[in-house]
Amino acid sequence: MKQIIDILKSKQDLKYRQLQFSIIPNINPETIIGVRTPELKEIAKSINGSGLSNEFLNELPHQYFEENQLHAFIISLNKDYKDCLSQVELFLPYIDNWATCDQLCPKAFNKNKDDLLIKIKKWLKSKHTYTVRFAIKMLMSLYLDKDFKEEYLKLVSEAQSEEYYINMMIAWYFATALAKQYAHAIKYIEENKLSSWVHNKTIQKAVESYRITDEQKKYLKTLKVSK
Repeated sequence: MKQIIDILKSKQDLKYRQLQFSIIPNINPETIIGVRTPELKEIAKSINGSGLSNEFLNELPHQYFEENQLHAFIISLNKDYKDCLSQVELFLPYIDNWATCDQLCPKAFNKNKDDLLIKIKKWLKSKHTYTVRFAIKMLMSLYLDKDFKEEYLKLVSEAQSEEYYINMMIAWYFATALAKQYAHAIKYIEENKLSSWVHNKTIQKAVESYRITDEQKKYLKTLKVSK
C-alpha cells in the first residue's frame, strides 16, 4: 500500500536495516526497509481505527517486512475480541518469520481465554510453521499462571516438528513453564518427553533465566542429554 510504504520509508534507519539481515535470515533482505520497533508502534497507534488502517489490514499479502510488523501491531491494539480474532486468522497464513509472529500480541485475547483455547488447539494442528508457533506463544503468554492446566504442557510437547522456529518456541515455552509451573514442567525433562534438541535448549534457556533458582539450575544441568 503506497501511502503506508511511504510513511515507513520516511522512518528508515539503514544501520538498523543491516542488523535485521542477521537476526531474520529466512526472509529476503530486499523486503526489509529498516524501521525500528518503537517507530512502528507509534505509526500503528496513529492510524489505528482509521480508514487507512482498515484498508491496509485488508490488503494482503504485503510487500515489506515492516508492513507485516505494522499489521501485527495494529491487530494487537484491537479491543473487540471477535473482530480481532477474525483479523488474526486472516493474517496468520501470511506470517513468514519469527519476529512478526512474536510481535502479534492481541490484548483482546486476555479476557476471552475459554473461546481462544478452542482456536489454539486448531492452530496447533496447522501445517504452517508460524501458525503453530503463534499457538504455542499464546499458551505461554496466557495459560501459565492462574489459567494453567497440566494438559497444556502435553499439547505443546506434541507439537514437536522438524521446523526450527517451532522447536525454539517449544523450548521457550517449557523454560517459562519451569519458571512458573516447575513441579509440572520438570516431569517433561526428567522423563525425556521432548526431542533431544528441544530438551537441551529448554535447559539452556531455563538456566539463563533469573526466575529459576540456583538449586533448580544445578539440577537441570544434570538432566542434559546427548544428541
